Amino acid sequence: MEECPAPIFPFNTDGSGIAEEILSERLSLKNIRSRIAGMDFIAAYDLCRELSDCLISEGREAEAIAIINSFDAVVARSGIVSGLIFDLRAALLHIKTAILIQSGDSDNAKIAAAECLNLLAQNVKRRDEAFLSVLAALLYDIARLHIGEGKYRQAEREIEKSAKIFERLARTKPQRYGAAHIMAVDTATKAHLSKVKQAQMLADLHIASDVYMKEVNSGVENAAANLIDSLESAGSTLMQMGREREAVQYFTRALKYLSKIETEFSMRQLELSVKLGEALLGVKSSRDKGVHLLNTMLHKASRLNADALHKKIVDILYNAKNHGSDILGFWHKLFPR
Repeated sequence: MEECPAPIFPFNTDGSGIAEEILSERLSLKNIRSRIAGMDFIAAYDLCRELSDCLISEGREAEAIAIINSFDAVVARSGIVSGLIFDLRAALLHIKTAILIQSGDSDNAKIAAAECLNLLAQNVKRRDEAFLSVLAALLYDIARLHIGEGKYRQAEREIEKSAKIFERLARTKPQRYGAAHIMAVDTATKAHLSKVKQAQMLADLHIASDVYMKEVNSGVENAAANLIDSLESAGSTLMQMGREREAVQYFTRALKYLSKIETEFSMRQLELSVKLGEALLGVKSSRDKGVHLLNTMLHKASRLNADALHKKIVDILYNAKNHGSDILGFWHKLFPR
């Protein structure tokens, strides 16, 4: 099994204390169903996601699934195939899929995902927020399953579609769906086997990061953290592809965002700065900047007692000075294209 990408919990959760009541067992399952049934779709979906997230973090996946199954059984018995009840059932099946993936039960996760898809297929022409948000999140999780199995070809289409839907939703609600869009695009860069398609998705990630800059400015730290992780991941991918000039842009942007939520220089900023310095060294025109940045980071690494990073910086600077890669440059001079 390949490493499965991180789960996507893209929504603003505000259960107004209900999740805490449920977890402290002050609400019965009947009361839970009653409270959820009285909410609009967005509030109910967010509460179910928040509750599931809390239970998963405590290792109580089985309990989370039991609560979802209990409510889903009531919804299913109602026989209603439209409206809020329909949307909630689809949402619950998706949440169940996500929980099963997290608990490593991929077989039952596929069953839950298939149930959810079959339900959504009854209203394929819908384009409202409730329908699209569940579909986008479900496609993301189906892609996660396929990536976990090494089935990248299947995952490519699913994750691309998920990213496009989240992008559409984020145009009107960037604070709610912006981080989800970033995560989906970032995962897409890992799913693509084609370097051309991978480059296209990286370009989309670059554009999306501009769009969601206001999320960072408005203090939405979760969105900022997701964005920083995605930009760092994209930069590292570009480095592996030998595209240091583009990697510089991603690492620079990640550091810019990080400095907005961490006013004091941190270990995280040091790590990103070292990556940026290494990328700068790979671009002839910015080589001196890379050397200067890395020398500066040497002092900061000493102050933070970051011995491993200090050694890494020394090694990078040593290799840059001796420039073993010049052998490749000499080879190309002998045999030009």
